[in-house]
Amino acid sequence: MADQKALGYGRQGKREHGIGKVQEVMSTKGRKGKITVHLSKQRVITTSPLYYKYEIQKYDLHPGYYFDDIANMLPSGVPEYIDDGQQYVERIVRAMYHFKQCALIGPSGTGKTHIIYLVAELTGLPVWEVNCGLQTSSYDLIGRFVGLGKENWIDGQVTLWLRHGGILYLDEANMMKQDVATRLNPILDTRGHLVITEKDNEIVPRHKFGYCVLAMNPFSAEFSGTKKLNAAFRRRMSVWLNFTYQSIGENLSDREKDLIVKRSGASEEIAYSILRVGAEMRKQYQEGDLPYGPSPGDLINWAVLCNDGVEPIKAAEETLIALTSDNHEVQEEVRRIIENVFE
Repeated sequence: MADQKALGYGRQGKREHGIGKVQEVMSTKGRKGKITVHLSKQRVITTSPLYYKYEIQKYDLHPGYYFDDIANMLPSGVPEYIDDGQQYVERIVRAMYHFKQCALIGPSGTGKTHIIYLVAELTGLPVWEVNCGLQTSSYDLIGRFVGLGKENWIDGQVTLWLRHGGILYLDEANMMKQDVATRLNPILDTRGHLVITEKDNEIVPRHKFGYCVLAMNPFSAEFSGTKKLNAAFRRRMSVWLNFTYQSIGENLSDREKDLIVKRSGASEEIAYSILRVGAEMRKQYQEGDLPYGPSPGDLINWAVLCNDGVEPIKAAEETLIALTSDNHEVQEEVRRIIENVFE
């Protein structure tokens, strides 16, 4: 708790500030003088009960500053992120504190988006989320004029982030079109500004407390539309964190099993068997024998139907098997894995 006190933190992420108040007093010799009395006032950064679960108290990402004008963009009520000792929350906050930006890479369903919203709530930062799909243009990110003439300009998400601060979350970053990535380069390097050529070359500097996080699936055939990041864009990320599933092959996580039980209502026995199937599929996915490894959400969907009274193998036909691939041979391989576990 020594570091927390040194930084002026109270309970549940409250930051204390001294407020000066000048008072006139009489000295012992009868002459008037002035002294400054410091009062203490607490301002809440976060009300999350998870604030002290993670070792992040020494990283203040916006000292003495609050996002009052966009307070409605502060996440709240984000569930706990559970890992097996990787300390992803702490590592992301540390990377943002030292380098202002970082990148997360891993298959879908490993919690990349979840953890960014949790980090945002714990640190009191608003989130500007951008899906970098092939349909996302530079106009969507930078802004555009609407109507006739040049009277009505609307800022895009990136420009709003530059002006207001917080976390710019670029999801599916390796699906981004090259012209979009090029516009972001000067924002993410030492220049730290955007030149809006569409708006008479207005220069918008990056907010003092503006942080950027990229998230992406691995570059591979099953994640259609992904491509290798441009080297110039890639080198602007100082820290790269690899995400993976908790249960793979014979390594089964009790935490993931408990999550399936909690979210689906299924019995522990059913949840454990479902997790065994998922872990084997993930192993084969990593070895290149299957085109997809199921996420925790995929396994939970299967368990929900089981809890509703559907036989596990039949429930798998409606969820996991159809989800994995349209290829008949791939579906047969998934059925074989399921039957080996349940029969």
